[in-house]
Amino acid sequence: MNNETKAIIKATAPILKQHGEAITTAMYKVLFEKYPQTQELFKDASSDQHKKLANAVYAYAANIDHLENLSKGIEQMASVHVKTHVLPEHYPMVGDALLQAIKSVLGDGASDEVMAAWEEAYGFLATVLMAREKELYAQL
Repeated sequence: MNNETKAIIKATAPILKQHGEAITTAMYKVLFEKYPQTQELFKDASSDQHKKLANAVYAYAANIDHLENLSKGIEQMASVHVKTHVLPEHYPMVGDALLQAIKSVLGDGASDEVMAAWEEAYGFLATVLMAREKELYAQL
């Protein structure tokens, strides 16, 4: 991820803090409507799952230039993903739903530049998570 992308993501952190729950609520709606097969992954999720995800997305944006601050959270997320059988093929579905939700909730604030940065940032994080999850699956 280049510094320009990181700067754009970091600049969106306050917006994500303010609108995070609306974004993640919309994301789950899009995800389950467009990719109903993903509902099984969330069958045991808590009722505040959208809040947990909103906090995680905000933390990612706020720490995009210091990802070492997120190592515990990434490890926990990867562990939960393995327990719930998240697989690499699920990441594009979630990414699509998340980007649609960001665009929908932020409207004009979701410029092409912002959306391109979030697409890159999501891809980067997805790669990190998939790599760690691959290691965890291999330990089973």
